[in-house]
Amino acid sequence: MVLLAVPAVPGRPWQGPLAVAAALAVAVPLLAHVVRRLGGITGDVLGATVEVVTTLVYLGLVLSG
Repeated sequence: MVLLAVPAVPGRPWQGPLAVAAALAVAVPLLAHVVRRLGGITGDVLGATVEVVTTLVYLGLVLSG
């Protein structure tokens, strides 16, 4: 998944993988916290995690440029 983000920003091949890695670094603890609080994973939890990761990747690609 991270390697697919390499051509996202021409001239800065590190920016895409860095944005994906940072988003995953936030998503894993978030998901672990929610699973601990709710006792499992629901569709709402998965949907919220996808939205958080997507937003963080977009921000990482846009703001560091």
